[in-house]
Amino acid sequence: MTAAQRAAIYVRMSTEHQQYSTENQADVIREYAAKRSIEIVRTFADAGKSGLRIAGRDALKELIDTVLNGGADFQSILVYDVSRWGRFQDADESAYYEYICKRAGITVHYCAEQFENDGSIASNIVKTVKRAMAGEYSRELSAKVFQGQCRLIELGYRQGGPAGFGLRRMLVDETGQEKGELRMGEKKSIQTDRVILVPGPEDEIAVVRRVYRLFLDEGRTEREIACRCQPEDARI
Repeated sequence: MTAAQRAAIYVRMSTEHQQYSTENQADVIREYAAKRSIEIVRTFADAGKSGLRIAGRDALKELIDTVLNGGADFQSILVYDVSRWGRFQDADESAYYEYICKRAGITVHYCAEQFENDGSIASNIVKTVKRAMAGEYSRELSAKVFQGQCRLIELGYRQGGPAGFGLRRMLVDETGQEKGELRMGEKKSIQTDRVILVPGPEDEIAVVRRVYRLFLDEGRTEREIACRCQPEDARI
């Protein structure tokens, strides 16, 4: 009786908001493995990691290192599709990491794709096109996101990050009606909602005004202002 082929899974999601992405990928991969009597022995997962480059993708780096060091106890790697392997801006980089595995006798399977990664001319052509499309998608998406953020900033909406001292983040709906102040770490949950900055507590506002007075009216240096604006009980 032939022993089942052993495989490792690699899954990746690009943002923390894709809560179930890796689980969905793993479900498809397990179904693929079951139909082919492949035994899954290890899982490498990059959660909330961009596919544009290998930097920061610790799981993929660990997978490649395992293959290079001869420590792989599996004969194949199962990935959801070409884009989950990576949206590298240079398609040759994606091919390079796959070639490292191939050179070690380990085949990469793209389980949700409509082609078999069998080394045939047809599969190589389709795979090359898919890699180029994955990289182009990221370039187009980055440009669209940047343009959208610029437009929202022009309209006066906050685009992430904590509010400065003396300010607070206020959630507003699509009509501009205030819905409530966002506490530290809280984020909007409805896509059409926006965030604006509003004045914070009076004591913080008073400190900000004092800083401006000391700088503009009295010509104080930053060091002098810092010393004069700290709490009385901190002056030791």
